[in-house]
Amino acid sequence: MFSKIFLSSDHGGFELKEKVKRYLKKNCIDFVDLGCTSLEPVDYPDFAKTLSKKLINENESKGILFCGTGIGISIAANRFPHIRAALCTSVEMASKSRKHNDANVLALGGRILEEKLALKIVKEFLDTDFEAGRHSLRVEKI
Repeated sequence: MFSKIFLSSDHGGFELKEKVKRYLKKNCIDFVDLGCTSLEPVDYPDFAKTLSKKLINENESKGILFCGTGIGISIAANRFPHIRAALCTSVEMASKSRKHNDANVLALGGRILEEKLALKIVKEFLDTDFEAGRHSLRVEKI
């Protein structure tokens, strides 16, 4: 389980972030929105860094990052040693990212995912636990 969810996006992921926020509120899931706050252009590495720094001392928390495709922001987040950001475009990817990789950050593409699928991916990511066991050895090598 997780204690809270940190959200962060660039302008390309802003609208999807807002939709995910509504989903989280509706389901009484505690979250913190770290920006951005509009469709005005911003740099995704800055927002990946902000979220990544928040997770340093928040071991039980998770993050969700958003940009146009999810690619750039996931690359930027994975530069931090305590981050295991998974770009997911399907429910199965979200499930495996948690079960096998103990991903602590989900990356989503606001310009490539429809809302209905994105919300299913978020739900799966948040509801799925790490299986540990043989997977722990692999995660420790990262």
